[in-house]
Amino acid sequence: MEVFCLEENNLHRKLSSRHISMLAIGGSIGTGLFLASGSAIHQAGAGGAVLAYAVIGMMVFFLMTSLGEMSSYMPVTGSFSTYSSRFVDPALGFAMGWNYWYNWAITIAVELSAGALLMKYWFPNTPSYVWSLLFLIVFVIFNLISVRGFGEAEFWFALIKVLAIIVFIIVGILMIFGVIGGSAVGFSNFHAGSGAFHGGYFTLFQLLIVAGFSFQGTELVGVTAGESKEPGKSLPKAVKQIFWRILLFYVLALLVIGFLIPSNDPRLLGGDETQIALSPFTIVFSKAGLTGAASFINFIVLTAVLSAGNSAIYACTRMLWNLSKEKQAPKKLGELNHRGVPVFALVITVLVGGLTFLSSLYGDGKVYLWLLNASGLSGFIAWLGIAISHYRFRKAWVAQGKDLALLPYRARWFPFGPIFAGVFCFVIIIGQNIQAFTGPSIDWQAVLVSYISIPLFLILYGVYKWRKKTKYIPLQSVNLDND
Repeated sequence: MEVFCLEENNLHRKLSSRHISMLAIGGSIGTGLFLASGSAIHQAGAGGAVLAYAVIGMMVFFLMTSLGEMSSYMPVTGSFSTYSSRFVDPALGFAMGWNYWYNWAITIAVELSAGALLMKYWFPNTPSYVWSLLFLIVFVIFNLISVRGFGEAEFWFALIKVLAIIVFIIVGILMIFGVIGGSAVGFSNFHAGSGAFHGGYFTLFQLLIVAGFSFQGTELVGVTAGESKEPGKSLPKAVKQIFWRILLFYVLALLVIGFLIPSNDPRLLGGDETQIALSPFTIVFSKAGLTGAASFINFIVLTAVLSAGNSAIYACTRMLWNLSKEKQAPKKLGELNHRGVPVFALVITVLVGGLTFLSSLYGDGKVYLWLLNASGLSGFIAWLGIAISHYRFRKAWVAQGKDLALLPYRARWFPFGPIFAGVFCFVIIIGQNIQAFTGPSIDWQAVLVSYISIPLFLILYGVYKWRKKTKYIPLQSVNLDND
């Protein structure tokens, strides 16, 4: 009887190594690669785009090794929210948790809108809200089944994306050397137009921000730690794959696009959910003679969108559950059903995501845009929290005389890794809309729209700190107990 009750009050560890590894791979593959990559090459040249994504990829690699070290030792669902509370200040953990929940709750609405747009490619006369409602129901079903149901859905979503990119790279390389698609394209397109690098430092910096948004979602692996069967093995394995997947899926894919399509090709200016035919992937497959290339890429992008929406609901429900367990959210949100699913957290998340989506359909959409802007920097703030927490975790570990060999996985390049990632995240947060400050006068409206996430986060931090009288935790007092 005690075992049954224990199972009822704790999340079920049913995510296998296969699930965790594919979540790590699929987490960073989204519309940023399939759609925004062409615009990136057009703005900064093929070399500039590759450089921007490589630099951000390096930052993400260090962030994930930091998260891997903490989550393999202390595999909790709250992830960086819990780590911030334990290793830095409970007020920071509170702000991190609610910031992350809000970010993903708004993402649900974004993905519902994007999914409906993609379906119009095949069914132009069907109302958008029909598809959005259908997708929301699918997300809820995947998350209600069990954590294994979520894991299986994400495994297949990620596998489809991975296979599509591998096929794209193989086809692209064959086209470069003239094996298919007629004569050999060669490497001249890489320097075509204004050259491999153009647009200057300001354009490159803007591209770093775009690349950063493309990689958001990789940190979700840390949230799954609390439901992993063998976190000490599966999490380090997933983290070790990050470098190679960044190299393969982003850098190599961008190189192939740069070799096959010159940066001054006007088609690269398009490529969003309404212009799938202008996606660089569609252009390359069409050149290779693939019949129905646009329809194929539309399906792949739809898969990426559904994966993001499914992950958004999972991340939200688990973060609310953890906040409840930490007594930073209503107790009701911490209750589980017999499948180990936080049902009340799921209901609240779906309601907020659904209402946010409805706000985009009625009126002039201003409410929706403000809600969207308010979540704009939330992902980067979460990343900054990961870097700070890991730096404090390792410092506390050494200060308390613990042996580093006891860690299941040790992040290399410490302290350079978290410092580099943290500083880079901070620079991106501050420089989000730097052009608002560069005109004849400061555009205060643009500043408010772009940076509203920051005051909202600081309010969460300040109010909790004031109410609970929390203090910055000295290294010797940091709780490193992983029981």
